[in-house]
Amino acid sequence: MIHQADRLTFVLTKRRLMKYSFAILFALVLAPLSVLHAADKPAHLFILSGQSNMAGMNPKLGFEPEAVALFPNANVDDIKVAAGGRPIRYWVTEWDEIAKKHGIDPAKARAADKNKGTIYYQPILDQFAELLKKHPNPASVTFCWMQGERDAKTNLDAAYSDALKQLIANLRRDLKQPNMNFVIGRLSDFGKPDDAPWQTVRKVQVEIANSDPRGAWVDCDDLNNKEKNGVVSNDLHYTPSGYELLGRRYIRQDKAIIDGKKPSDNGRPE
Repeated sequence: MIHQADRLTFVLTKRRLMKYSFAILFALVLAPLSVLHAADKPAHLFILSGQSNMAGMNPKLGFEPEAVALFPNANVDDIKVAAGGRPIRYWVTEWDEIAKKHGIDPAKARAADKNKGTIYYQPILDQFAELLKKHPNPASVTFCWMQGERDAKTNLDAAYSDALKQLIANLRRDLKQPNMNFVIGRLSDFGKPDDAPWQTVRKVQVEIANSDPRGAWVDCDDLNNKEKNGVVSNDLHYTPSGYELLGRRYIRQDKAIIDGKKPSDNGRPE
């Protein structure tokens, strides 16, 4: 015979079980719907790569907020492979042959290299493969590049144009994204006007961007103005606000490409 207290405990336990069962059932029903809703949205994927000024750019400040603002009805995701002081040969397998074509001795250029390979290229492919597991059919893929300082400083500018074109072609091939967009961060005005290698790299970065219908470039001349003891100088690295604006400009230029519009001619999209 069930006592009154036992009966009450039994009823409360049964009610709790029913409550938890409904909660679990509700979650199981909603979970696939939320996944389906996310999958229904177009996905715009970004590859961020380069040397110190790309490494210094925090995507969560400027880049990602701007992406959310300009792509409000889409999923936006990014990967980043960047390290300071690295020449473009660390991304381009064919660099040695390109260098020879331009009269550069690859062995001499690589004499101080601790690693002789393209150590930053495969990580892009690997990280992008993981990104595709979340977004298997992206609406767009964009390569954002901020590099060239090391090649200019070591007088390897003659090979830079062909090397950058090769990198873009390699990524389009190996990522299986023939329509990949790209936005190049042009070297800043840190280099003096009479610094020929620096000016050459700046020039070819703009030329490559302007020669491709899926290319654009970003001006960085106003991102590096640092003041010390009342004196403003054009530093090699950017200010915190400069890095934030760099990210926003990448997104704005890319949005123009995606929308079939002409990117900003001066590299400073509003």
